Amino acid sequence: MMAKKNSAFMKPVQVSPELAEIVGQGSMPRTEITKKVWEYIKKHNLQDAQNKRNINPDAKLAKVLGSQSIDMFKMTSKISKHIKEPEAASS
Repeated sequence: MMAKKNSAFMKPVQVSPELAEIVGQGSMPRTEITKKVWEYIKKHNLQDAQNKRNINPDAKLAKVLGSQSIDMFKMTSKISKHIKEPEAASS
């Protein structure tokens, strides 16, 4: 039953209005959200020049990650606060 666990990552989730400013509207899998956040970081040159592990958020990204420089490995927990599982359809 290993495949079932991986599909949780592929399941579309809802994003907060703040996160939507970066990744776009609508529901999308977590993998897609992460990809789009990284595209945004690279496009706006938000990786720290001295320490590539650190992200220096701009005003938009600060709404999601906070305004302080953040270690890229801590980003996921900040982003997850802006993600909501879609309500399961009751049958």
